[in-house]
This record gives sequence, C-alpha cells and structure tokens, in this order.
Amino acid sequence: MAKIKPFKGLRPPKDLVEQVESRPYDVLESEEARAEAGDNEKSLYHIIKPEINFPVGTSEYDPRVYEEAARQFQKFQNKGWLVQDKDEHYYIYAQTMNGKTQYGLVIGAYVEDYMNGVIKKHELTRRDKEEDRMKHVRVNDANMEPVFFAYPDNKVLDALIMRYAATEPVYDFIAPIDGFGHKFWVISDAADIQTITEEFRKMPSLYIADGHHRSAAAALVGAEKAKQNPNHRGDEEYNYFMAVAFQASQLTILDYNRVLKDLNGLTSEQFLDAIRKNFTVEDKGTEIYKPAKLHEFSLYLDGHWFSLVAKDGTYDDNDPIGVLDVDISSRLILEDILQLGDLRSSKRIDFVGGLRGLKELKRRVDSGEMRAALALYPVSMQQIMDIADSGKIMPPKATWFEPKLRSGLVVHKLS
Repeated sequence: MAKIKPFKGLRPPKDLVEQVESRPYDVLESEEARAEAGDNEKSLYHIIKPEINFPVGTSEYDPRVYEEAARQFQKFQNKGWLVQDKDEHYYIYAQTMNGKTQYGLVIGAYVEDYMNGVIKKHELTRRDKEEDRMKHVRVNDANMEPVFFAYPDNKVLDALIMRYAATEPVYDFIAPIDGFGHKFWVISDAADIQTITEEFRKMPSLYIADGHHRSAAAALVGAEKAKQNPNHRGDEEYNYFMAVAFQASQLTILDYNRVLKDLNGLTSEQFLDAIRKNFTVEDKGTEIYKPAKLHEFSLYLDGHWFSLVAKDGTYDDNDPIGVLDVDISSRLILEDILQLGDLRSSKRIDFVGGLRGLKELKRRVDSGEMRAALALYPVSMQQIMDIADSGKIMPPKATWFEPKLRSGLVVHKLS
C-alpha cells in the first residue's frame, strides 16, 4: 500500500511566482535556459540550470556548478523569493492544455515504496544521469523539482480536488513558451489531509509517468541519508520525496516519433520492399498522414506519406511489451532492416515529441538533415500501468507526456 505525507513546502510569494517558475531542467539545453532566464535573477534556472551563471561552454557537471546551485538556493531563501510554509500541507496543481485540465496532488512519496516496488517504473535509468541528480539533491538538501506520478482513478480524491478547484487558486498563470495554464491550491484542512493520506494508503501501487531519473536520485539520496544517520527513526523528512500524482485517466500521452539519418545503404524502393514483409504498405500521397489506430504507422519518405499496418503474427496481444507499437517498429524496422543497434546511443536516429507535430518530421526530412521519418500511434496510460505491473521495461523513447510540470511552484526540503 502506498505511503505518503504532507510537507512544509517552500514556495514563491504570489506576486513573484511567474518570475520564479520555469520549465523542468531536462527539457531544454543550457543556452535555452540562459536565454529564458535573461536578466531575471529570480528565475529558478539559476538553481536547476546553474551553469548559466558561468561562461558559455561551462559543463553542467563541473563541481562549481553544483556549488552554485546551493548558493543560489540559499540566496532565493534569504531574499524571500522562496518562503517555507509554517505547516505541513498537500497541494493541488492543475494544468490546462488545449482546453483539457488535469489535476495533480503534490505529495511526499515514501522512499521505501520506491525501493520495494510499490512505486512502479517502466523505463531504465542511466547511472550517470542518476548521479547528476543525486549531486543536485545532496548539495541543496532538497527536491527542487517534482516527479510526475499516476495513480488509479479514485472518486473520493476526485470529489475532494473538485471542491478545491471551485475556489480561488493561490497561483494562476499562463506559462510562456507553451501557453498552457497552471493553477495551484494549498490544502490546509486537517480532515482533507487525513482523507488524502488514507485514500493513498488503499492503493497497491503508484506509477512513475515521467521523471525516472529524478525519482531514482531522490529515493537513493533518501536511503543514503538513512544509512548515514545513526539515530535514524524512519519519520525524518528525507524518507520522502516530492511528486505530483495525477489520476491515470486524466493524463495525455502524445506520440513519440522517430527521424532516421539513413536507410542502411538501401534505396527507397528496397527499404519499402523490406517493410512489406511484415507490414501492409499504402501510399497516402503528399499530405501529412497521421496513424489512426494501434499497429498503424506513418512513414515519410521522398516527399510521400505511407501507411504501414503491422500484419497478423508480427506482435503478441498477450505480451504487454510485444503488443506495443514502439516495440513492433523497433524490432521489425529499426533493428531488422536498418540495424540501428542501441537506440539510446545510436547517432543514426533522433526522437521528436508529438507536441511538435508531424510537420516537424516533414521539415527535418525535407531539409536533407534526415532521410525518412516514422510516426507512431501514442501509448496509452493503461499500457504503461500493465507493463509496470508485469515488472517489465518499455523500449526507449516510448512515451511523451504533455503538459510538462512547471518547476518552482513548490520545493521540498529534506531536513
């Protein structure tokens, strides 16, 4: 059963939130962060992308950069740009994209739940990325950015959240760059706090939707602190890390598409002939064509869009991994025909999140940068939960969640 707790969040004053908040650290490059921060010294980028405070080209892994993060974090607190709540709260964070709103509960997730599999993952993590985030958590003694969780739909929690959603939020703004809406409420009522804790206690599992490296780093630092404390009791704040948990049915998963640098020495016709072995291929002409159903793919090649429908027998509906379109295309096209090897490290492929649309695939191929593009039908949240429940791991670059969580609305201190 899932164990959670409220916490004393560190938050910007209402009139400063739009100066403090930022995109997550891992969705933009250092120079993008430098440009977005501009001359705004209150931007959270100074803490989560502190290399922007050094000359261009300074490595984000330079020891001085981590030290700068801690210095900036202390500055934000000293200046009153981040102020800690006096009492423990849960929080509600709502995001609106294209007219659809999803409501998340900001919670303290239990480190031991991550370690023992109550908090379930569906992706592999890289140790170097884990260590980077661990250093960041250690030096700040805080979770600066939340992890993105999903939980099974719950009518009690839904009713509670909707009651708060009918009231005036603490924060309410439209984010630059993406134009999505963000609202934030504080839950201070003791009965409501108890209800949330008890409802989560009934849940057998929570699911990491996005932020596997942040989850791993936060949990590992918490476990590390427990081992280092000779008087460890189990109720210390470092036993918990910050997450925003959304009802699974509310989440939007977009397609995560592929662009290919070459055809492995094949001509276009040889490539299409090889594909026809396992797919029914139909030329859809020059207008952008988007896959309309599971097991249908869209290929852009030589100015034409092709529909590729996987033939019966090329996938296993009873295998939570084998039924995935990302697995089908990886096995039968990227590996068998193009021989790309490890998709995480191959220089012959790149990945494009669905928010950019299929126009971006067309642009990159038409420019000559890429030879072809492959568009996939989105993975469902139920598929992700089934895979996590089975203990299996999804192929790389399978999911793209939007909208992304904004950072800087609340911070969780570990002591």
